[in-house]
Amino acid sequence: MEFKTLNNGVKIPKLGFGVWQIFDQDECQKSVEDALEIGYRLIDTAALYRNEEAVGKAIKASGIKREDVFITTKAWINQLGYDETKKAFETSLKKLGTDYLDLYLIHQPYGDTHGAWRAMSDLYKEGRIRAIGVSNFSTGRLTDFAINTEIVPALNQIELHPYKQQPLLRAANQEFDIATQAWSPFNQGKDDIFKDSILTSIAKKHDKSVAQVILRWQIQNDILTIPKSVHLNRIKENFDIFDFELTPDDIKQIQSLDRFPDNYGPNESVEQVKRLSGFSV
Repeated sequence: MEFKTLNNGVKIPKLGFGVWQIFDQDECQKSVEDALEIGYRLIDTAALYRNEEAVGKAIKASGIKREDVFITTKAWINQLGYDETKKAFETSLKKLGTDYLDLYLIHQPYGDTHGAWRAMSDLYKEGRIRAIGVSNFSTGRLTDFAINTEIVPALNQIELHPYKQQPLLRAANQEFDIATQAWSPFNQGKDDIFKDSILTSIAKKHDKSVAQVILRWQIQNDILTIPKSVHLNRIKENFDIFDFELTPDDIKQIQSLDRFPDNYGPNESVEQVKRLSGFSV
């Protein structure tokens, strides 16, 4: 496994296992157990997913030391606010069967995010969370947090795949030394991404699958990633990405697949948020 060092010195696996939409508790537990046996050491869940208990049971059943598993979970919109987030944190700990989190994220940039961040910052200072971050934050929201809060987020988890590459948001993350982590790295299989002619050609050249090429492209672009599957063969396949390397031409071809214009909204650029934050009245 390869690791990235976050902006607070904590090491995080570059490849993790996601459990979004694995609603059946037994299936979730089995999938996480399989992933841990194969070698995954980062498990990403959330209060919204309603499977934190299954994740906790799987980690316990694996027999792997707690300190060797990197656990991420997230607080949902109705759990945001200073008191609400502290309560949500305790609930997640109980469901996961642990006494600390490796990474705690604000799941969406809505609601009382600043109250939640103060609570998470206090828990971080107490040593109950190793790193705190955000999810689905735009360039503007991210910049606001980076320059107007005491602790800069360690990570921003965003939708990111070959058809939605988000270069401006990734650049904003990099501006503040915030790690980028991709959810939905395969576009949830939509738009026939696994049949894409460019991706299939690159996969054939390397004797790999399209899924492996996508994950490798992310890893080589300093993007952490958390693919999800309930199929053992695919869980294994997604883990087998560290024995080949894409060429600069491969990466250039994949960059050409971006389908979503990555434009700043009003007052969303890093420079504009910095400028506005510098005004005084």
